[in-house]
Amino acid sequence: MEWAACLDEYEKLQIRMSTPRVVIDNVGCSDATRLLIDRARKHGFLLEAIQVLTDLNLSIRKAYICSDGRWFMDVFHVTDLNGNKLTDDAILGSIEKSLVTVHYGGSRTFQQASTVLELTGSDRVGLLSEIFAVLFNQQCNVVDAKVWTNNGRVAALIYITDESTGFPVVDSEKLSVIEGMLRNVLKGADDIHGAKTRVSLNVMIHAERRLHQLMFNDRDYETKNPATAAAAAAPCRGAPVVSVKNYLEKDYSVVNIHCSDRNKLLFDVVCTLTDMEYSVFHATVDTSENVATLEFFIRHMDGTPISSDAEKQRVVSCLGAAIERRVVLQGVRLELNAPDRIGLLADVMRTFRENGLNVATAEVSTQVGTARNVFCVTDMKGNPPDAKTIKSVRERVGWGSLKVTE
Repeated sequence: MEWAACLDEYEKLQIRMSTPRVVIDNVGCSDATRLLIDRARKHGFLLEAIQVLTDLNLSIRKAYICSDGRWFMDVFHVTDLNGNKLTDDAILGSIEKSLVTVHYGGSRTFQQASTVLELTGSDRVGLLSEIFAVLFNQQCNVVDAKVWTNNGRVAALIYITDESTGFPVVDSEKLSVIEGMLRNVLKGADDIHGAKTRVSLNVMIHAERRLHQLMFNDRDYETKNPATAAAAAAPCRGAPVVSVKNYLEKDYSVVNIHCSDRNKLLFDVVCTLTDMEYSVFHATVDTSENVATLEFFIRHMDGTPISSDAEKQRVVSCLGAAIERRVVLQGVRLELNAPDRIGLLADVMRTFRENGLNVATAEVSTQVGTARNVFCVTDMKGNPPDAKTIKSVRERVGWGSLKVTE
């Protein structure tokens, strides 16, 4: 490591202590690449490291987190999304560089060339159609968006530009009008939490982490109505099983999770534990045959374990919601690839609404004049839409543009 001439020996020691040491091992494991990260203990670093790996489209098959005093050793067994070991030197070099620069905030992703709308409120069929129609009528172009729904609530990050200039929307009067209109659209008739809108011109936080925070702050882990309560009480195939108990001998609280395996599962769980201000001291993660088993030894930031049954139940509810937010068990996945134009999303969402489709999750992006959007849709009752409805929607939007994918 080369040092700047202005650094003294104490500053160099601080950098050495705070910069993680990364070792990549492609020999010790037959079916995965091992990443060993040696680092000083710091709240949030584990989440940052996992965030780097998921953003690089890596699948974490196993993980071992172990602390000794104020030092941590993290071991991740990773593959690509097809389950293969990583052999490309360029990819391996990118992983090492990204993990080393976590300390300097290098893993954070954000949109600089757009205005960001943060929305939370009551979910319903046709909601996105109304949101995008408002933005279209206000001469705003949607360049990116992420939308999650869970337990009757919706959270969205929508990145917009001014239709006439292509630059971020900065007119405070116009933004105030947009906020008010969206707040009215989002608020349901029996909404006990209300709707919230917020405008930001420079977001420096990871988009999916921010969605977790928005839904957590909106308390989507609570039951909102009798219909939702009945559904929650009924056994659900594939629902996560979460338990919390205290390990009094070592002053830890132990969180155990058993659920279906999927991409970004570990990120979702650690994100929630971090934002609830728990520190992870030890952890094991194992995935086998599409089933994931996770165990975390945690404490509060002040070093104490969970002290009450009510807090344990809150952890169980929050982790269950975090796991389920991006999962749509009964949905159909639709991919839209079409030339981008003003009003495209408003038109597509209107077609969904007119055919009784509810959008459970959405990822919207534009690349070089092309819209690349992914929607998970259900019928009005949350069940898989029938083939006739999907066919009608595809005919309206365009067979070549809108496709059903796994």
